[in-house]
Amino acid sequence: MPHDAPARPCVLIPVYNHAAAIEWTCEGARRLGVPLLLVDDGSDHECATVLDALAEAADVTLIRLPGNRGKGAAVKAGLREAERLGFTHALQVDADGQHAPEDLPQFLDGLSARSRELRIGYPRFDASVPRHRFYARYATHLLVWLNTLSFTLRDTMCGVKLYPVLETNRLVSRHGCGNRMQFDTELPVRWLWAGLAVRNLPVRVHYPLDGISHFALWRDNTQLAMMHARLFFGMLRRLPRLLSRRHSSRKNQ
Repeated sequence: MPHDAPARPCVLIPVYNHAAAIEWTCEGARRLGVPLLLVDDGSDHECATVLDALAEAADVTLIRLPGNRGKGAAVKAGLREAERLGFTHALQVDADGQHAPEDLPQFLDGLSARSRELRIGYPRFDASVPRHRFYARYATHLLVWLNTLSFTLRDTMCGVKLYPVLETNRLVSRHGCGNRMQFDTELPVRWLWAGLAVRNLPVRVHYPLDGISHFALWRDNTQLAMMHARLFFGMLRRLPRLLSRRHSSRKNQ
């Protein structure tokens, strides 16, 4: 493949019961002029009907999971389908319409088929953000910075990420990275551990268009705690390499 070959991106949207917001989200994503890949993560009849109607458009591909398996599982299924369809990159966008469509084009700027950079959104919240969510994010930030010995990952929890498809699928095949909320954080941490490039890009966030959250307090917090513990011990095993990389980065500054 030529080094300057153009990228072939798609927008990947995992959907679970966002019937009121998904049409608006797709309308905003369409401004990018690239195909949409919707993953129905076991939605109810109302949302499934909306998705069926959206899938009638020529620029939309819809795949369905047999039941609700979680955001991580839906994104991973979408990435596998994106690879099968020949897309080089997948821009994941949450279905609830909380991210400003005007901020999405920067994720595709200057993209080539060979780009291996994970581009991660970091939120610029408006007054709609619940205070407890705003401050609770920093517990995750601190654990991520500890587990990477780096401030490179500014915010792993944002629902806008540009994945290089082949590299991401290879990483997932080795490490899994979780099927629910833990995927958002574990994948970037393991990406950085692998020495791959990361870019953080700002995204304006309004909470959320349809008022629906699928965060299950006990289940998801337990899974996230187990993930962070696993990553911490993973960091300890990689400690010499991470410290060496940190030292080299400081020398090159």
